[in-house]
Amino acid sequence: MLEDFISQFWPSTIDGLALGAIYALVALGYTMVYGVLRLINFAHAEIFMVGSFAALGTVQVLGVSNVGGLALIGVVALMAVVAGAVASGGAMLLELVAYRPLRKKGASRLAALISAIGASIFLQQLFATIVIPWVFGTSKEGGRLPLDEHFVSRTNVIDVGPVQVSNDKLIIFIGAILMMIALDQFVNRTRLGRGIRSTAQDPETAVLMGVNIDRVVSATFAVGGAMAGVAAALYFLRFEQAWYFMGFLLGIKAFTAAVLGGIGNIRGALVGGFALGLFEMYGSSLFGSQWRDVVAFSVLILVLMFRPTGILGESLQQARA
Repeated sequence: MLEDFISQFWPSTIDGLALGAIYALVALGYTMVYGVLRLINFAHAEIFMVGSFAALGTVQVLGVSNVGGLALIGVVALMAVVAGAVASGGAMLLELVAYRPLRKKGASRLAALISAIGASIFLQQLFATIVIPWVFGTSKEGGRLPLDEHFVSRTNVIDVGPVQVSNDKLIIFIGAILMMIALDQFVNRTRLGRGIRSTAQDPETAVLMGVNIDRVVSATFAVGGAMAGVAAALYFLRFEQAWYFMGFLLGIKAFTAAVLGGIGNIRGALVGGFALGLFEMYGSSLFGSQWRDVVAFSVLILVLMFRPTGILGESLQQARA
């Protein structure tokens, strides 16, 4: 067991960082909404699923296969833009329909949580029964839609230690880092970002200072949805499949990453995502791939038991430019 871990250390590290980058991008949506509304948006996982089908549709419309080199970067960039736009629009619509009426009526957070669960189930079944059969044709393998051909021509581009890094993993890592930097700069340096932070810190005072709360909340969902859409494009680049139920487990793991880093903390979501990806891959090396999910949720339990505020602990409410 230990020998397997040592021999697989570098490959597990590369895979863990690539997977963790996807977790981190999805976790950003959870942590931003929680920081502003103190709400766990469990329907965020389905926004990721919507972005995955947008990425699939982009590849099918382009009709590409075995793409490599600079062309692959262009295709992935287009996938990210389309998936991010579709997921962002879906997140804004979700907020408008499922959350804003409750917020206007002063409903409890429990009501909003129930609405989130209902919206999640609705989106799953909408895609399973209508969108997939009508838009993408007959579903395969219980709802999975793998491509008939690989659209990525995977090649090794750089060496890290004794292991070679393929082009898809490198694109995932670099793309995720760029999106994280862009989000951090947006929240800390733009006027709308200051509005998000002020609303998170004190909504009543923010209103008195002229902040439009509805606009800020809508922007928070839009940005979080865009992050999930880009994550979906990167996930599709790696695994080349979309499935109506795919957001369930990944969404829970992304939420775990947000809690691990410190729920409500943007930079904590990044740390938690990468840490969780590494924990999963190292756990698979030690105990076998069948224990991968067990390791992820064991981490969540341990964090809640011994450090419920997460690794960093500072929330969006306390963030400073």
